[in-house]
Amino acid sequence: MSFQQLFFNFLNIPGFFTTKAQKKLFRILSSILGIILVLNIHNPSLSFLPKSTEILWDTYGIPHIYAANNQNAFKVFGWAQMQSHGNLLLRLYGQARGRAAEYWGEDYLESDRWVKTMGIPERSKIWYKAQNPAFRRYLDAFAAGINAYAKERADLIDDDVKVVLPVQAEDVLAHVQRVLNFTFVVNPATVKGIDEEQSKAGSNAWAIAPTHSASGNAMLLANPHLPWSDLFLWYEAQITAPGIDAYGATLVGIPVLAIAFNNNLGWTHTVNTFDGWDLYDLKLAGQGYLFDGKVRNFETDTIEIKVKQEDSTTRSQQLTIQRSVHGPLIEQQNGKALALRVVGLDRAGVLEQWWDMARAKNLKQFETTLKRLQLPMFTVMYADRKGHIMHLFNAQVPVRSQGDFEDWERIIPGDTSKTLWTKIHPYQDLPRVLDPPSGWLQNANDPPWTTTFPSAINPDKYPPYMAPRFMDFRAQHSARMLAEDKKISFEEMISYKHSTHMEMADRLLDDLIPALGKEGSKLALQAAEVLEKWDRQANADSRGAVLFAFWSEQMDFDTMFGTPWNENLPRTTPDGLADPNQAVATLLRVAANLNKVYGGIDVPWGEVFRLKYGGVDLPANGGSGSLGIFRVVNFEPSSNNRFQPVAGDSYVAAIEFSQPIKAMVLTSYGNSTQPGSEQVRDRLALFSKKQLRPVLRSRSEIEAHLDERQRF
Repeated sequence: MSFQQLFFNFLNIPGFFTTKAQKKLFRILSSILGIILVLNIHNPSLSFLPKSTEILWDTYGIPHIYAANNQNAFKVFGWAQMQSHGNLLLRLYGQARGRAAEYWGEDYLESDRWVKTMGIPERSKIWYKAQNPAFRRYLDAFAAGINAYAKERADLIDDDVKVVLPVQAEDVLAHVQRVLNFTFVVNPATVKGIDEEQSKAGSNAWAIAPTHSASGNAMLLANPHLPWSDLFLWYEAQITAPGIDAYGATLVGIPVLAIAFNNNLGWTHTVNTFDGWDLYDLKLAGQGYLFDGKVRNFETDTIEIKVKQEDSTTRSQQLTIQRSVHGPLIEQQNGKALALRVVGLDRAGVLEQWWDMARAKNLKQFETTLKRLQLPMFTVMYADRKGHIMHLFNAQVPVRSQGDFEDWERIIPGDTSKTLWTKIHPYQDLPRVLDPPSGWLQNANDPPWTTTFPSAINPDKYPPYMAPRFMDFRAQHSARMLAEDKKISFEEMISYKHSTHMEMADRLLDDLIPALGKEGSKLALQAAEVLEKWDRQANADSRGAVLFAFWSEQMDFDTMFGTPWNENLPRTTPDGLADPNQAVATLLRVAANLNKVYGGIDVPWGEVFRLKYGGVDLPANGGSGSLGIFRVVNFEPSSNNRFQPVAGDSYVAAIEFSQPIKAMVLTSYGNSTQPGSEQVRDRLALFSKKQLRPVLRSRSEIEAHLDERQRF
């Protein structure tokens, strides 16, 4: 029994305090206890203090945190993330400091230049001061938990990342900026027009109302698709402390849950069609640039970047950073310069907002928290026990003077204040749907206009730059599954989540197969037969999927369809082949190559596409969302003409707000990257079988599947 428990038991003896002296003693003892509790909060390492906070690690490798106060919850969450991802976490924080090249060499130089040019380390200090005092202490506690683990378990951390220690709360905030504002909102590849990482970032999300649910309970499906590496990795946890009992996931290094549910409600995110950055074309003049007919000087700083050499010495180079009224310059040549403007850099409260979202008990509290608009982007898909469902196009959308979405994707003239946005739209301006008549909401990275049918949002009532207008095949597949089943059970929702059906095939095979028959060659007839027998899915044993997928990659998506996408027919267009002869010629080339490489054109999908990751190699199912597959896995070439996953389904949570709550989850690659973890093998085996695992939430369930107990 802890000191506090003994003390309070002592105080609760009936009639114990009767005399004035005894009452005075009570006040003295109470003061002493108060001092002890304060010391425990600010210096939990004191050995004589009670240890009422613990982590229960279940057999799935999930930390279930039980804390007597929120500050301790943050501290042990930092400890837990280090135990699961210590090497990765420290490396990410080193990059967020802009000192990764100093720590680990030339490979990180471009990363440091980006971080320094964007002003992330300096802004993290401003963000730290902007936190309310209580939450600032929580961030300090998270950093303290990281440092405590690194000190006590130093043998479990790689030597080359220890240079980052000790971690400060400012490092946490720098990492948050780097992830949210300077990776998701905009990143170096996006600015250069490459957009590699952004093309791999996506998600599915469903909210199903009681009227559309077989059980009469609301349901939520969370399904982010992100790269399976680096700062994109999900971390699964449960946090129980005063005012909170939430289960969910966050990105490694972030001290709060970003996708979560509690006993009353839950939410998930998708990457939305949001433009929160612009490149401005400046006209150089004198020592500055023209703005509203006058010459303005750049703000200029010169900083030093250190780079570790192979012989462990360090060289230094100067980085000159120039800023216009728009933002930092990212390019300057031939009398012109490009300046980058990004939303949200003056909004430091995203972590506290996520924390309070997880603490909300009803829709009103949840929306009150959302209205802070501290999260720079991401759709919010919501469901709760009372049966409400909601889709919010959450984003810090700049108030722009004119133009549509496509106009603002171009480089913007920077010589006039007419194009310089300075405000964002308030919450009430954002597209939002609550409790639609359809009984369902979906988002598969499509604009908000297609979240349900009949359509619940009229895009003409919003500024034309708010979001583009399109609905791709994955979103159409998503909406079709929801619309065709009027009463969806929890088990059916999970089954639909794993659908590998290629929606694109439904639009093209009716033209492609007859065109192959008309061509009449032996190979064409063989290809027609394979495609005719194909189940139009990308399961491990699907034959014909490889042929169709490889062929579609060789076609020009913008010109291949006879009927292009039509806003008035959003779920049935595009459709048909524009040039059947060209399509057949392309397919025959692909078929000939398949024969050469794989010895046949009907090679099973799982022979070519492998779940090769972390020492595991299993037949894969799923594929690119561009084919209309809901179960998204993005592959890249591996060895022996096979392909391995690099992104896609990364975290899945299916939740039914029953009594008690039903929940099934899977983090595809496991919950730990530290050496020696065997979780990848177990999780990918479930992934390969299209299975989720049960969530353990109650203390009795967790203790029945307990792997380790840690008391603090």
